[in-house]
Amino acid sequence: MPRVSAPKSRISSPLRRPARLLRRPARLPRRPGRSRDGGHSAVLSGPHAVELAGLLHELSARLLGAPSFDAAIERLVAFLAATVPGTVRCSVTLIGEGGPPTRTANGPRGESLDTIAYESSTGPGLDAARSHALTVADDLTADARWPHLAEPAATAGIAAVVAVPLDVPRAEVGAVSVYLDRPGTPGPDVLVTAMALVNQAEVLLGELRRRDETSTHATVDRAIGVIIAQRGCSVREAHDVLGETAQRLGLDRQAVADRLIAAAARKA
Repeated sequence: MPRVSAPKSRISSPLRRPARLLRRPARLPRRPGRSRDGGHSAVLSGPHAVELAGLLHELSARLLGAPSFDAAIERLVAFLAATVPGTVRCSVTLIGEGGPPTRTANGPRGESLDTIAYESSTGPGLDAARSHALTVADDLTADARWPHLAEPAATAGIAAVVAVPLDVPRAEVGAVSVYLDRPGTPGPDVLVTAMALVNQAEVLLGELRRRDETSTHATVDRAIGVIIAQRGCSVREAHDVLGETAQRLGLDRQAVADRLIAAAARKA
C-alpha cells in the first residue's frame, strides 16, 4: 500500500477503486496494533485483506438487493457502523443540485454533531464532500477546524472521525463520515477499509440511482398513457395534466402517476 504523507489531523488523497470482488470468506481475526514498548496499542486495525474482499462482496449484495436508492443508503450506514472497528456512528451527507443537503445516519450517539455541522454548514463530512478529499480528524474535541464540534463530541464520547467522499454519478456529491470512540489518527488498515467500502458503494449507488430513474420514467409513461386514454388528448397535453395535478396536490409527478395507475387498475 502506498504511503500517505499528511498532517496528523488531516489526510487528503485521491480515492482508488477496489479490486475485483471475491466470494465472501469466513471471518478472520483482526490484526491488533502494537505500541512502541511491544504491547497492544489503542490504534484500531482493520480486517485482514481476504476478509476485506468478503466485506466488499457482502456490501454489494446488500445494496443491490435494496428496493430503492434511499433504502440502500440506510443499509450502507448500518453496514459501515457494524464493520469499521471502533465506530459509534456513521452518517452520509448528499448534496444535490438546487436543494439542501440530505443525510442518513446509524449509531447510538453523536446525532448533535451532524445537526450542528449542518446548521453551521461546516464539518468533516461537508468539508470532504466539497473538497472531494479524504478528511481525518484525530481528536474532534481539540480540532481547530471545527471548534463548534468540540463540546458535542466530548459529550457524545466521540473522539476521531474519518470522512470519505461519496460521489453518485449524475446525481449528488457527498461524503460518508465514520465517527470513532478512540482518539488518535486511525491506522492505515482502518482507512483502507473505510475507503474501499465507500468506493464500492459509490459504484453501486450510481447503478441504483439509474435503476430508480428508469423505474420513475416507466411509471410516468404509463400514467401518461392512462390520461390519453381517458381524455383523448395529445401526449404533450397529458404531460401538462400530470404536472398541473402534481402541483395542485403538492406531490411529485411520480406519486401522482402511481395513484393514477392504481386507480385505473381498480376500475379495470
